[in-house]
Amino acid sequence: RSPAGMLLVAAGLLLAVAAGGRGSPAGEQESPPGSRFVCTSLPLDAAGTGCPLPPVPMQGGALPPEEELKATVLQLRETVLQQKETIGSQREAIRELTGKLSRCEGADGKSAAGAWKNEVGKGKDTMGDLPRDPAQVIDQLSRTMQTLKDRLESLEHQLRANVSYAALPSDLREMLQRRLGDLERQLLSKVAELEDEKSLLHNETSAHRQKTETALNALLERVSELEKGNSAFKSPDEFKVSLPLRTNYLYGKIKKTLPELYAFTVCLWLRSSASPGIGTPFSYAVPGQANEIVLIEWGNNPIELLINDKVAQLPLFISDGKWHHICITWTTRDGMWEAFQDGEKLGTGENLAPWHPIKPGGVLILGQEQDTVGGRFDATQAFVGEMSQFNIWDRVLKAEDIMNIANCSINMPGNIIPWVDNNVDVFGGATKWPVETCEERLLDL
Repeated sequence: RSPAGMLLVAAGLLLAVAAGGRGSPAGEQESPPGSRFVCTSLPLDAAGTGCPLPPVPMQGGALPPEEELKATVLQLRETVLQQKETIGSQREAIRELTGKLSRCEGADGKSAAGAWKNEVGKGKDTMGDLPRDPAQVIDQLSRTMQTLKDRLESLEHQLRANVSYAALPSDLREMLQRRLGDLERQLLSKVAELEDEKSLLHNETSAHRQKTETALNALLERVSELEKGNSAFKSPDEFKVSLPLRTNYLYGKIKKTLPELYAFTVCLWLRSSASPGIGTPFSYAVPGQANEIVLIEWGNNPIELLINDKVAQLPLFISDGKWHHICITWTTRDGMWEAFQDGEKLGTGENLAPWHPIKPGGVLILGQEQDTVGGRFDATQAFVGEMSQFNIWDRVLKAEDIMNIANCSINMPGNIIPWVDNNVDVFGGATKWPVETCEERLLDL
């Protein structure tokens, strides 16, 4: 029940008591026992109405009792109206504060920051542009929360002074305090999130900058590499390895080794007129398996590809003393293989060491077949001739790419083993000569 209603009921009771305590005038019949007075509450807009009272003569110049009661009722009504107005203004303040709390709860960090700036900070920048120092952010938020608490306490004091305790129930005060506490915790949590996002953004910016610098450096190296030669498609290092004799001590060695491979493509330029057979252009041996990867033409046999000591015969013919471009692809899936000569696919097959991954950490030799890792060469299996542009990729190249490499229209170094001068050592009298293979090939045509 509202305070205004309570005061109206009290006024009605006072009128009833006054009327009941006044004796009946002489000559009038008194009310019988058990009778009662019924009084109706006055509406707020009925300023001149009241319970009708019989006239009573004035005594000693004082106001009649009905006039005193009427004045009291008017005074109480005025007080009730004032209190109603005060309660309305206080309710409006509570509604405004609740609206601010709701907006702060539903807003993101930036909009909430603007709301606090406009409505709480009175123009002071509390959240619009968070300072970089987290301690300063928390200090500003603490001052903002203290301002809200002071306003709430002032509101409670005003309500206590103007209305009775029943005008502001304890559950409403507790709800406001709980909402204020929740808001404080949410603001502190939002500050922590903003600091985390700022740190994450800084880390991402640093990583992006490093990635960009790496890409730019690679691009500059590529440009420098292309500027070294007269043609945009010249090899980064134009040289060939010459193995002129069939011995067991002339060979080249690749300094890098292979990782574990599930597919590969090997491409190289060859020129040989040796007979019978050109020998072994390259071999790769690992501990426990000397014939992990071998390309060999021995005696009158056709060129063979060995993988994990399994053999596939390749339809290649390269012992005519001219430069030829050879590419061999293989994948562990079903042991599929392909053989290309001068950009054209001449053969394909399957079931060559299927599901066998190429083992890592072995030794890659040019010109000799290994019976042990890195040694025990057989002169009858040695390669005789010249080779260049020996490259290995860890995937099966497309036929179009192989054709472009063979036509010298692109330069495409191997991503596992590239043909570069500082990656090839020669032994036993083998030599390295500067040469551009595509130019020499034109002389053979």
